[in-house]
Amino acid sequence: MAVQYNKLWKLLIDRKMKKSALTSVAGVSASTIAKLSHDEYVSLEILERICRALHCDIGDVVEVTKEAGQ
Repeated sequence: MAVQYNKLWKLLIDRKMKKSALTSVAGVSASTIAKLSHDEYVSLEILERICRALHCDIGDVVEVTKEAGQ
């Protein structure tokens, strides 16, 4: 299984919000945003902070998919 954060980026576009603004409102670091940009795992605590800051559900920011070749 793999995670993708394409929904998060679409949500930011829809809200006309930049990644740098997300670091401020959600209280996450730039390195965390970099991990998200590369579809790497981040803690559930980080995802919760993002969801609280954006007033959305976790399903609105993350998607779990099958990895290629499985």
